[in-house]
Amino acid sequence: MARKHPKHGPYPEDAQDEDDAPAPAVPCWLCGRPLGKSIVLHHPVPKSRGGRDTVPMHPICQQTLIANFTNSEMQRHGMDVEGLLANPNVRKFVDWVAKKEPDFTATITRKQR
Repeated sequence: MARKHPKHGPYPEDAQDEDDAPAPAVPCWLCGRPLGKSIVLHHPVPKSRGGRDTVPMHPICQQTLIANFTNSEMQRHGMDVEGLLANPNVRKFVDWVAKKEPDFTATITRKQR
């Protein structure tokens, strides 16, 4: 049987009224564009190499990193974005995607083996 009154009191309706301002847009770790609806928490140092920290990224940006770097290379660069951007393929991608909207998706070239 349903309760007539809530067990722990009413829901705090006043808290929703105070937060009318939208949350600030978080930038992507790689390209710096604001994040959209799709967010990926990426491990700059792969978990298989002992990485624990995560950074927010666009899915397309994460796919680009995976296609261009091995886990060993990602471990060497660590949290250094400038080192990753020194790769000509990644720099070309970031320059291209800078003009796109935050939720932009496209197919990425596969990893070259």
